[in-house]
Amino acid sequence: MQCLKPELTKETWCRSPATKHVFSWSLLQVTRPWLGQHLERILPPSLLLSDDYRTENKMLGVQCLHHIVCNVPAADLCQFNRVQVVYHALSNHLYSKEAPLMQVVLPCLLDLLPIVEKAPQQPAHKSRPAAPWDEVLRLVLTHMEGEHQLALRRVYAKSLPAFVERLGIRVACHLKRLQQVIVGYLEVADGPEEEARLAILETLKQTIQHAWPRMSCRLAILLQALLRLMWDVTTDQSPTPEPVKAALLQGATDCLILLDRCSQGQVKALLQGVYRSCPDEHLKEYLRKVQEEPASSLSA
Repeated sequence: MQCLKPELTKETWCRSPATKHVFSWSLLQVTRPWLGQHLERILPPSLLLSDDYRTENKMLGVQCLHHIVCNVPAADLCQFNRVQVVYHALSNHLYSKEAPLMQVVLPCLLDLLPIVEKAPQQPAHKSRPAAPWDEVLRLVLTHMEGEHQLALRRVYAKSLPAFVERLGIRVACHLKRLQQVIVGYLEVADGPEEEARLAILETLKQTIQHAWPRMSCRLAILLQALLRLMWDVTTDQSPTPEPVKAALLQGATDCLILLDRCSQGQVKALLQGVYRSCPDEHLKEYLRKVQEEPASSLSA
């Protein structure tokens, strides 16, 4: 790293394209606990790469930053406000429309945010400043609502369950926006593998489990969205593989069971009429699973 330092400054690193690959390869070979002692040498070049205008350099820089976050002690990252510098560098990438870049940025943020949250904060003028987790999830949900690129929708959807899991009960603060995203994504098929809709069903399951007391008032909208999804899947004539269709139907069924548990049996009562009038026997099998599920409560 000492030998590479003169070639990794803001003025010189572009002149030797091979240097960035030597740097990143060397960095990835060093792990905890030895990486921390080199933090002053490795952090500036990583930030420099992530701030470049080329996507490939941004991705390389973010991958280096992710390795640093995972292998340097949190106390070292918090010194001299380094963790805030990395956080703001990654936050700027959240406005990107490039799916490959977002695919490396979001996992890095998921590992960085617990450190940012524990870092000493400057005194704020507001009584309750927004936490980093809330800021990032709010921005991600905003981008998800208006996103039309299937590749980017898949990347966002795959990251959402981890955000909900990390936030826990605090996800209740985002239920209105989260419900809009979930319903909107369940309506749109995204290709043979249905990666986005499967991830959104997992997000809904996590949300119900963590924020179950707030689900009863959203029951009608979520129930309608899930039943529409199940009907669309069972009547779908596209070349979607049968295992994928089965996974979608099972995921929707699991969500219905969880909704029934947190609504004291309201879902079963509402599904009785749907079950009797349903013309598709395959769909009725999944509805029967909900009806036959033993009554229980998520609060138990």
